[in-house]
Amino acid sequence: MEGHWVLIEQDQVPLRCWWNDPKKGRKHVVLVLPEVFGINSWVRSIVDRFAEKDIPALAMPLFARTAPYLNLGYNEDDLLEGRRHKDQTTTQQILDDASSCLHWLKQQYSQSTITVVGFCFGGHAALITSTLPEVDVTFDFYGAGVATTRPGGGSPSLELLSNISGKLICICGNADLLIPLVDRTAIKNALIKEDPSQNRLSYLEIDDADHGFMCEQRASFSLNASNVCWQLLMKELSS
Repeated sequence: MEGHWVLIEQDQVPLRCWWNDPKKGRKHVVLVLPEVFGINSWVRSIVDRFAEKDIPALAMPLFARTAPYLNLGYNEDDLLEGRRHKDQTTTQQILDDASSCLHWLKQQYSQSTITVVGFCFGGHAALITSTLPEVDVTFDFYGAGVATTRPGGGSPSLELLSNISGKLICICGNADLLIPLVDRTAIKNALIKEDPSQNRLSYLEIDDADHGFMCEQRASFSLNASNVCWQLLMKELSS
């Protein structure tokens, strides 16, 4: 089945999301949080890739208030435009919009577990979203800034770990200049402090992987790192 756009209504602003429902796999559903480039062709391909594995998936816009139709490429101008919208986004907006999408997903599949998968700024947003009680598992792919900032201001998002009831996996590449060693160390140490066993909160660092290593449309794409992470994802979603 091909993916398509759906409009999720909520009080503040409607959410134009990309949805692919194979109507087969109902044990797990996935909420995908995009990079600063919006729900572009690559993010839609991620949703469709889950659906090919019989896992329903929904991609949610992170900038519904300032750029509800954002669909950018990966050049420098695109990055500047995406960051402009990122800088106007708050933590509460992320939580409000994610709550609406999670509620919508539960209406579709009430008995399914929900996994949140986020990339780049979407990875940061995924960590924030993992504090919501409806979320069972979260994959934060190279969520830059979690150790130093919070969208809209406030203490670093990493300080939200105590509010997470589900499972969280933070994944970074050790060649990622946007998440320097001091930040990667802070993330790892905070996860261990909150969950010494690392059975629920864990950290994975991949050698020679740069920021955006999951995205085939970026120069930083790493086939090896991507394969490792897709295997990890599918292992979680097949359990």
